[in-house]
Amino acid sequence: MDFELTKPQKEIQKAAREFARGEFDKELALELDRKHEFPRAIWRKAAELGFVGVHFPEAYGGQGLGVLENILIAEEFCARDSGIGSAVVLASFASECVLRFGSEEQKQRFLPPVAEGRMLSGGAFTEPGHGSDITALDTTAVRHGDEWIINGTKTFITNGGLAGFYCTLCQTEVGVTPSYRGISMILVEADRPGLTAADVGDKMGIHMMATAELNFRDVRVPAANLIGKEGRGFYQVLEFFDESRILVAAQALGIAQGAFDRALAYVKERQQFGRRIADFQVTQHKLADMATKIELARLMTYKAAWNFDQGRIDPKLTSMAKMYAARTAVEVADEAIQLLGGYGYMTEYEVERFYRDAKITEIYEGTKEIQKNTIASAVLGKLK
Repeated sequence: MDFELTKPQKEIQKAAREFARGEFDKELALELDRKHEFPRAIWRKAAELGFVGVHFPEAYGGQGLGVLENILIAEEFCARDSGIGSAVVLASFASECVLRFGSEEQKQRFLPPVAEGRMLSGGAFTEPGHGSDITALDTTAVRHGDEWIINGTKTFITNGGLAGFYCTLCQTEVGVTPSYRGISMILVEADRPGLTAADVGDKMGIHMMATAELNFRDVRVPAANLIGKEGRGFYQVLEFFDESRILVAAQALGIAQGAFDRALAYVKERQQFGRRIADFQVTQHKLADMATKIELARLMTYKAAWNFDQGRIDPKLTSMAKMYAARTAVEVADEAIQLLGGYGYMTEYEVERFYRDAKITEIYEGTKEIQKNTIASAVLGKLK
């Protein structure tokens, strides 16, 4: 058992840290957050330097590395800035569905533009009336000759309105029992007639990421846009979640580390009652608790990524990592605000934004309650 990163992994980690330090300007971040604007220039530069799609094979514009290398980048980016980091690391969201299950033609056509920073990607899974329940869908795809005709609505879609394509879950067979056996995944290009996107409105956090509702009205796509086999969409998205939840865990881990770093720097400098805040035992205990939670989250997240790279799918482990890292991000960011006091509540000191950006990690890619369901199911096994 070896808990040490390899030399190449350490170099990737260092390169990501240095890139973020040089490019993630604080004033720019505050401006982008106020304007709810995607950090397009930084995303493109990150892609040019190979930080996007690092886990894609070289044939598709990547570096042929693993999920662990990808999450090391995510952690460093989000630690430097929760808003810019989250937007950049999720720029390729759901492209893994094409990578893992798509045809060779789909991979050649859609993965290189994502890795090269020419195209964002998105996953159209969630529906207004179903939320975390993707076992039955209202969005339908009907086969008509050499085309699929899609109708329905998806909501809370990351990169919605900006992505070049969406991996879309559709009910392709109605009346089948259980209903999820009739779900398929279909790639829908954003410029298809009948597909429209509308911003969901103001959000608590992740202001630099577009979140939209997608409406499909008789959207026609070629039959060849089916990702994998018909009727396998539900199983494909479950496997994708086992990978994407690790990325969200890394996002949360980075946010927690970033909030901690700012709080630590503040208490070392700020004085109250003639002493540095760091000299008070209550402060030291808070820092000890925060550091311990972050280290636990890191160990679990790294283990989940390493395990996935070994070719093992373990929903229990990925759910544990995502649930714990997300909770850690929220708790550490909250404590960071408390340590800064009134300054923690001010935009200028950043930790309030880290707190706002942390909360979403407990919600998307399955709420913390969904993660607990998955963990409990694995622990209990089949109940008679």
